[in-house]
Amino acid sequence: MIEERKVSESQVEIVRLVRPNHLNSAGRLFGGMLMQWLDEAAGMVAMRHTRSNVITASVDNLRFIHGAYNGEMVVIIGKVTYVGTTSLEVRLDTYVEHLENGMRHLINRAYFTMVALDENDRPMPVPHLKLETEAERAEWEAGKKRREMRTRRKEEGF
Repeated sequence: MIEERKVSESQVEIVRLVRPNHLNSAGRLFGGMLMQWLDEAAGMVAMRHTRSNVITASVDNLRFIHGAYNGEMVVIIGKVTYVGTTSLEVRLDTYVEHLENGMRHLINRAYFTMVALDENDRPMPVPHLKLETEAERAEWEAGKKRREMRTRRKEEGF
């Protein structure tokens, strides 16, 4: 029987407090720091899904929608959206959570492609993804399109 996991089984939520050492010269969260946090979160999601070591293969659609500032809480939610043979796509949504009311507003969205590795650091098959909701099915279909675009860019040398 082919191994299969639900989206909810590997989802992660990470909360970080923006501190002065995380800021760029304009006083906003440094993009490189956010990138590090996103890569860590994507790795945790992928490791939960594959139950193996993983490596980052690519990052797509890294959109900086709004800045985050000193003292703000940044919430990163990651989940598997699509799986191939040895790789999987992880969607990461980043929010700032407001202390006064608990409301969150989206500041970043990114898609990471992660590759599962065996004990010899060679790509290995990943479990299938069990889709349970219409939103998960829609994300899967969008993931197929993103994968086709990544493949096309690779073939064209981009």
